[in-house]
Amino acid sequence: METWSNHILLSLAVTLILSVALVNAETHYHQFVVQAKTVQRLCKTRNIITVNGQFPGPTLNVRNGDTLVIKVQNNARYNITIHWHGVRQMRTPWADGPEFVTQCPIQPGATYTYRYKIEDQEGTLWWHAHSRWLRATVYGALIIRPKLGSSYPFQQPKIEFPVVLGEWWNSNILDIMRQVVFTGGAPNVSNAYTINGQPGDLYACSRQDTTRLSVSLGDTVLLRVINSALNQQLFFTVANHMLTVVAADAVYSKPFATNVIMVGPGQTTDVLLTANQSPGRYYMAARAYASPKNVPFDNTTTTAILQYNSCNARNGACSRPILPRLPAYNDTNTVTAFSTQLKSPSKAEVPLKIDESLFFTVGLGFVFCNPGPRCQGPNNTRFAASMNNVSFVLPRRTSLLQAYYQKIPGIYTTDFPPVPPVRFDYTGNVSRALWQPTFGTKLYKLKFGSAVQIVLQDTAIFSTEDHPIHLHGYHFYVVGQGFGNFNPSTDTAKFNLNDPPQRNTIDVPVGGWAVIRFVADNPGVWLFHCHIDTHLTWGLAMAFEVANGVGELQTLEPPPADLPRC
Repeated sequence: METWSNHILLSLAVTLILSVALVNAETHYHQFVVQAKTVQRLCKTRNIITVNGQFPGPTLNVRNGDTLVIKVQNNARYNITIHWHGVRQMRTPWADGPEFVTQCPIQPGATYTYRYKIEDQEGTLWWHAHSRWLRATVYGALIIRPKLGSSYPFQQPKIEFPVVLGEWWNSNILDIMRQVVFTGGAPNVSNAYTINGQPGDLYACSRQDTTRLSVSLGDTVLLRVINSALNQQLFFTVANHMLTVVAADAVYSKPFATNVIMVGPGQTTDVLLTANQSPGRYYMAARAYASPKNVPFDNTTTTAILQYNSCNARNGACSRPILPRLPAYNDTNTVTAFSTQLKSPSKAEVPLKIDESLFFTVGLGFVFCNPGPRCQGPNNTRFAASMNNVSFVLPRRTSLLQAYYQKIPGIYTTDFPPVPPVRFDYTGNVSRALWQPTFGTKLYKLKFGSAVQIVLQDTAIFSTEDHPIHLHGYHFYVVGQGFGNFNPSTDTAKFNLNDPPQRNTIDVPVGGWAVIRFVADNPGVWLFHCHIDTHLTWGLAMAFEVANGVGELQTLEPPPADLPRC
């Protein structure tokens, strides 16, 4: 009788806790108006595309368990979609956002409402345009705090501050994209990097608007660092201050101290900073990690200012901020030292029995120039990019998810190769016969619930390079990374199956490999691509169809009534 009574009391307690959690969950309603705005940067005036006239766009603040309902009104002259980067989108793939993958774009004058729930996620994510290169200026932070009654697994910060890193061009970004598509060459490098939309006072005409953060001596500050740059990995540091990493891609990590972090495009990193230095002004700074050899890049530095409230201008402490030392642009050793310290805070539920073992080569290639305008890639070629020698082509008649859900034939095939069609020395001298990929809209079909391992292998067809690869709809464990060609006989034994980090975007090391694992528990069609937009345009992507056979469509919510049509 006593055991039965205890069981009833326990059940009532669990029910009460769940009821409180449901009551505390909120639904957040927002309207995003996509519109042009005139802004001044770097002594120039130009029009950019914004959300609600803000650059960066609005910061969304929610809690774990909350629901978001965001109506997007497109008042710009370009098609648009919005992607909620890193949100799992469990059973709501229609809200994921990449154009022609989960939806057709929102045309000028039209609207679409994104509806999704935050499920078991906390930390820093972000949102951005996923239509052509519009995310150059259409982006913002998505901050997920713990449920009411819960707290951070680290010291409660007094100040929380988003640090949104970006790239700035003086020219219209879509004109630059069109030039790339037309000529087959590489894009012009950016004119500046930005922190929260501002280049900082190392650039011309930028001093007055430099981003500033005021702190008091002893404050604990949580910096939520987001790399929204279109094409560039970035180092970030704060002069004279140590950073304690506590989370990455909205997953908590074992805390560790560092004086610099590297954030790839699409990635987020949460760091704690203690204001424990002499009262004064200190630069927060970011500049490129440029891994490919002999490739032009923007070598400028963006800054923001961390200023102590008690600093005394009369004694010179508040005159010129202190500039930190940043790593060399090609400092892969620092990147490796940083990334290898990222680990899960406790034993992770890593899939151990693998159902799908995949091997994907990633990298750049060339297409030989056809008669017509002279191509501007190397040796009169056009740049291309591929996974397993397939350069991904987006459909135009409908989205991949609509074709999957409505069983529309002829939009895609499910014959994406699970391994490279030809084995070769991936990071050595590559035969000219392997330079040119094939083109197609090929997906790989995963059975719902299967445990998946993917080896991501960089290639040296053009140049070895660090590639930030993003998987939509999932987080994954990074169980191993290394340099050279992946060797299953020796490298598998080095896997971390105890406490590997979870990510949604992984930087495949320059001239190296990364191995990820996840369970295919989210049905739908999910894009898997390089988050360097130039590489995505050139075809460095593929997609997964996650299905469980008969009746898999019933596991998805039906498409919304206002889903855009092509």
